[in-house]
Amino acid sequence: MGLETSEYSFYDVLSTEEWALSMVPRPVLGVIMLYPVKDTPEIRGFRDNEQRRIENEGQHVSDRLFYTKQTIKNACGTIALLNCVGNVLDHVTVRSGSYLDRFYARTSSMTAEERAEFINQDEEIEAIHETATQQGVTECGEDVNTHFVCFSCVEGNLYELDGRKSCPINHGPCNPEAVLERSCEEIRSFMSRDPGEMRFTIIAFAKKEDC
Repeated sequence: MGLETSEYSFYDVLSTEEWALSMVPRPVLGVIMLYPVKDTPEIRGFRDNEQRRIENEGQHVSDRLFYTKQTIKNACGTIALLNCVGNVLDHVTVRSGSYLDRFYARTSSMTAEERAEFINQDEEIEAIHETATQQGVTECGEDVNTHFVCFSCVEGNLYELDGRKSCPINHGPCNPEAVLERSCEEIRSFMSRDPGEMRFTIIAFAKKEDC
């Protein structure tokens, strides 16, 4: 897709506990989480209360935040990646003329909905996504019940970027040097709403140790 991985790469985060966080190279530019999608009363109640709070009180969303919604089924991993990289373009290298280079140039002034429609009509990213799916080791069916979201720190605030939600979620102040720790605070909140579930995966986008 065009992301240069010689300086920054993706690392598994084994736990939200301090011993695991200390193993991740720094700085961390973003965090991606895979979690199970469920509709229990507790999860539904939290989601509805969060939406009402934003509608009633509003929230600050930085003009510099890159966010695209998701309208394509089973593309949440691609959407999370686009949101993650789109918010750290000042720190990473995207190869000139590559798909990502052209994508961000074309969508920089679009709304989240317009970006989603652009992706929906983009045959090139569909082909990239299909190739990646075929190369993967996990069988992909239609009944996908897990979902990827991204956590990004932009202008001093931590945002949850979920393409299925109506808007980004501002989770409050975030020190750019503590993106992983602040993201894991929010991830623990996800876990607390489904305490018996083990299918949480955390991935940090971080600087390689030898760079």
